[in-house]
Amino acid sequence: MKKTFTLLLATHNKDKLTELIFLLDDPKIRILSMDDFPGVPEVVEDKDTIEGNACKKALETAQATGIICLADDTGLFIEALDGAPGVYSARYAGENCSYRDNRLKTLELLKDEPNRSAEFRTAAVLAAPDGIISLKLGRVQGKISNIERGDNGFGYDSIFELEELGKTYAELDGKTKNTLSHRALAIQAILPVIRRLTILHSS
Repeated sequence: MKKTFTLLLATHNKDKLTELIFLLDDPKIRILSMDDFPGVPEVVEDKDTIEGNACKKALETAQATGIICLADDTGLFIEALDGAPGVYSARYAGENCSYRDNRLKTLELLKDEPNRSAEFRTAAVLAAPDGIISLKLGRVQGKISNIERGDNGFGYDSIFELEELGKTYAELDGKTKNTLSHRALAIQAILPVIRRLTILHSS
């Protein structure tokens, strides 16, 4: 019987977890989530970059569980807002805000603003209990739409438009989004490292 490589995803976010499981689909990888470790406290994301937050989440979670861990952090960087919300994207409208609260605040701040340019960035980090193994970035250029469009996705998906397609993330089906999104690009970049670990584990 072939061995599997156990990988812990450092997130409680069900939407993010669904995307990551799709992107990491491999019979040789046994995926666990933080729901499998209810006693492990949530990592405080207090760094000033998405790379810093992703590194902190991956390393502290790996140290707390003894398992190799994959963490990511994502930010929406809007040119007309001097890069905001950036590292604060998940809580842009305040602590315990909803996805929609964040979107409505963004649309209000950009009301009558002609420059809608924006970039989504994801930092994906793989860590063992003794240190960081790899960090990869995924970036997608786009623009902020004038209104919410589409019913799929989560977060800022209904207001982030891919200019080459003329559609927001939320107007794409899940499979299409997961081939070209910022998170998909970051995971695709780090997958070769994960696959090397699966080979080492099974040898």
